[in-house]
Amino acid sequence: MIILGLNAYHADSAACLVRDGELIAAAEEERFRRIKHWAGFPSEAIRYCLEEAGIGLGAVDHVAINRDPKANFWPKIRYTLTKRPSPALVLARLRNRARWGGVAEELASAFPNQRFGGAVHEIEHHLAHLASAFLVSPFEEAAVVSVDGFGDFSSAAWGIGRGAEIAVEGRVLFPHSLGIFYQALTQHLGFPKYGDEYKVMGLAPYGAPTMMDSMRRIVRLEEDGGFRLDLRYFRHHAENVAYEWVGGEPKVGTLFAPALEDLLGPARRPDEPLEARHHDLARSIQAMFEEAVFHLYRTLHARHGTDAIVIAGGCAFNSVANGRLYAATPFKRSYIQSAAGDAGGAIGAAYALWQRETGKRAAAPMTHAYWGPAFDAAAIRATLDAGRTELEAAGCTVEEIADEDMLCRRTAEAIAAGKVIGWFQGRMEWGPRALGNRSILADPRRADMRDILNLKIKRRESFRPFAPSILREATATWFETDDSVPFMMKVFQVREEQRDRIPAVTHVDGSGRLQTVERAANPRYHRLIECFAEQTGVPMVLNTSFNENEPVVCRPEEALACFLRTNMDVLVLGDYFVARAEEATDS
Repeated sequence: MIILGLNAYHADSAACLVRDGELIAAAEEERFRRIKHWAGFPSEAIRYCLEEAGIGLGAVDHVAINRDPKANFWPKIRYTLTKRPSPALVLARLRNRARWGGVAEELASAFPNQRFGGAVHEIEHHLAHLASAFLVSPFEEAAVVSVDGFGDFSSAAWGIGRGAEIAVEGRVLFPHSLGIFYQALTQHLGFPKYGDEYKVMGLAPYGAPTMMDSMRRIVRLEEDGGFRLDLRYFRHHAENVAYEWVGGEPKVGTLFAPALEDLLGPARRPDEPLEARHHDLARSIQAMFEEAVFHLYRTLHARHGTDAIVIAGGCAFNSVANGRLYAATPFKRSYIQSAAGDAGGAIGAAYALWQRETGKRAAAPMTHAYWGPAFDAAAIRATLDAGRTELEAAGCTVEEIADEDMLCRRTAEAIAAGKVIGWFQGRMEWGPRALGNRSILADPRRADMRDILNLKIKRRESFRPFAPSILREATATWFETDDSVPFMMKVFQVREEQRDRIPAVTHVDGSGRLQTVERAANPRYHRLIECFAEQTGVPMVLNTSFNENEPVVCRPEEALACFLRTNMDVLVLGDYFVARAEEATDS
């Protein structure tokens, strides 16, 4: 049985392919279109998945999409009749629905020479999220939680997973949403772009939670574990807040109402400086989010007693809350897959259908994120040959190092010497995190490395931290919590005695959003970090995504272009070691 899973007509459009319960390929559309959070129909991601599986569209038995307009039908009708939202809001929703072409028609348009003869299945949004976490997890039993903005008139769902079954026991329905709370207050803080919530997480440690009385007026906790918003502070439920994608890029209108400025003070404009009150607001937003989700998690634990929890939905990317889960709740084990947000709904829809058809869960747990395209030596060589003129003009040397150990040792030496490395290897990561195959690497010991990276490549806000990739076997020596974090989804405290040794990856509050690296999951990346440890005594490297204000690079051409237009020192492209002349790197 071959299932094509889709997240479509929404930000982070994506596709995956599952064959007989085994995940074959998965990728986000943004990597091919080169537009962040690309929304619409993921035709290029589908094309890649079919090519990776070695099949045509005609071989696909089922297509599963992570939305079902029929879900929560009666609550929608009841809300419309009793709350009477503005006609403009209702018309906008209907127009958006009309933009969603039929999946079969979209496939026929994207693949005119191939015929899809299978069935299309609509999977309720939050069920897809829950399936994306539980059915690929290592747990036979776990509490299951999905929290995000909205999907199919719901913003959260929770329950219990046992074996291959997921029982949904509770929901939060429109217009109440913890995701909308965080997004609206992110906008109030002057970060208006879709997906800017991570900036609030990075800013929060600089402040104190001085505004909790106001936060608790905005969000109220319910006895069943859920939450409600004081709707006076929001616009999304009564007015037509724009949600659109122009050229594929999603844009969201202002979600907060004037009453929020009366409560918290004037909203910050994006060009205004960050002040102490903004730091405190960021910390208070994060603290309120944690208060709400931990209330839900504790309620679930009290009900079921299991020590494992799986989490999905856009709010699962709150790595700070994820890192505090064990201290704040009785849970002892957790699983959050690498594309926990809407892109991951593609996998969730596919596996929810697989479970429905066969009664089975995934063929194997998802222990790594390397499900995207790979490029062989011939493709990399062709890329370097095509870029020869630009490489020569930049004063670069190109050397093939076929011995993997020597390649890793040379790269580790360059990192230890303070060089900034573009590291392009194997299959591209699934999800937003660079996890050692499409990464920029640097020395975590250098206190000035954040400034160097921002000056040379990233050009991002100075308050945002960089992440460490650490050998799994060394985690307990360097972090206060000893846990596997393969997808960089948790923030832990760096041990106090180690913080001065790795200032480039230690945030202002002593924390780090780590990735633990196991040899079995990524042997080359593991060996590189081993080599760095042998040379320096530090079993980790600074790891940030291989991009410059664009989606993470996918193809070798994009990696080379990013290397050439920035001041990266070295590019390791497969087995090829590309180095700038010393005088060029000092400019």
